[in-house]
Amino acid sequence: MPSLTFVLPHWLYWLGLILFPVIAIFLVGRRGRASETPGVSAGIAYMLLISGGFIGLHRFYLRSAWGLIFIPLFLVILLANMQDRDARNIISSARNDVTVAEFKVERYAKAAEAAPSEALTRRIETSRQDLVAARQAFAQGEADYRWWHNVALISGVLILLLVALDAVLLPGMVRRCAAREPPAQDYASDREMYEGGEPRIPGVDMPSPFADRVDRLSTIIGEFVAWWAVLAVFAYYYEVIARYVFNSPTNWVHESMFLMFGMQYLLSGAFALREGSHVRVDVLYNYLPLRSRAVMDVVTSVFFFIFTGTLLCTGWIFFHDAFEVREVSFTEWGIQYWPVKFALPLGAALILLQGLADLIRNIALLRRGEA
Repeated sequence: MPSLTFVLPHWLYWLGLILFPVIAIFLVGRRGRASETPGVSAGIAYMLLISGGFIGLHRFYLRSAWGLIFIPLFLVILLANMQDRDARNIISSARNDVTVAEFKVERYAKAAEAAPSEALTRRIETSRQDLVAARQAFAQGEADYRWWHNVALISGVLILLLVALDAVLLPGMVRRCAAREPPAQDYASDREMYEGGEPRIPGVDMPSPFADRVDRLSTIIGEFVAWWAVLAVFAYYYEVIARYVFNSPTNWVHESMFLMFGMQYLLSGAFALREGSHVRVDVLYNYLPLRSRAVMDVVTSVFFFIFTGTLLCTGWIFFHDAFEVREVSFTEWGIQYWPVKFALPLGAALILLQGLADLIRNIALLRRGEA
C-alpha cells in the first residue's frame, strides 16, 4: 500500500478544537428537538462508511450480511503489509551484503595483482560466492516485495470500489433498513426534563443571578470540552490505520491528544466542581444536616481559594513566559505551547468563579437561618 505523509497543520488542530464541539453541540441539539428519532440514520451510516467502510461497518449498522465481504479483503491487506515489511528488511540487509561483498572482491583482486597468493585466491572466490548469494537474496526480496505490494494494492482498490458503490447505494439501504426496523424511543421528553435543571444545593431553591450565570458558564464549557474526547477517537483511529495498514506511523497524533486531554482536564474542573465530582473526604460530611454542611463548606473554602488563587497566578506566569518566547514543543511536530499553557489560568479562573458561586449560595443558606 502507498505511504501516508499527512501531517496535521497547527492551524487545523486549533481550529478543530474550537469548531468540532460547536458543530457537534448544534447537531445534537437539533436531533434532541426532533419529534421523532428514526431507528437508523443516514448521517450515521455515511459517517461509518467514511470512517469504517473498509471493514464494512456501515453494512453491519444497516443489518446487511454483505459487510462480511470487506473483512477478508482487509485481512489480506494486513497480511500483505506484514510480508511487505519483512521483504523490505530482507532487501535492505541484502543490499548491504552486496556492497560488502563487492568491496571485498575488489580489495582482494587488487591485493592479488600486487602479490599473488593462494590465500588471496581463496578469499576472492569466497567473496564472489557471497556476492552471488547476496544478489540472489536481493532479487528474491524485490520479487517478494513487488508481489505482496501488488496484493495489498489490489485488495485496497477492491475495497475502495466497494465503498464507492455503497456510497451510491446507501440511501436505498437506509430506507429498506428503516422499513424493517421499528422507530427508536423518542428521548425529547427526557431531555426537556433534565434541561429544566435542579437547585444547586439539594433541597434548597435560592436563586442568585450571579451564581446561576456561573453555573451556566461551567455547564457550557464542560459540555464543550467533553466533545474533545470524540476527537481523540478519530485521531487514534487514524493512527492505527496509518500505522498498520499503510506502514506510516504519525509524529503528531499522540502529542496532539495528550495536550488536548491536559487542556480538557483543566477547563472541565469548574463543571466537575459544580456537579460535586471532585474527590472529597465525606465520611462525616454526608451525615451532617444541610446547614452544618454549609458551615463546613464556608470554612474550608479558605483553602480552596488559596489553592485556586495560586494556580491562577502561577498559571498566568507560565502562560506569559511561553507567549513571550512563542514556545513550541521540542518534537518534530513543533506545536505551539502557549495556547496549552493558557488553559492553566483560564481553568483556574473558571474554578474560582464556580467556587465563588457555591460560597454565595452557602452564605445565603446560612443567612436564612433555616435547618
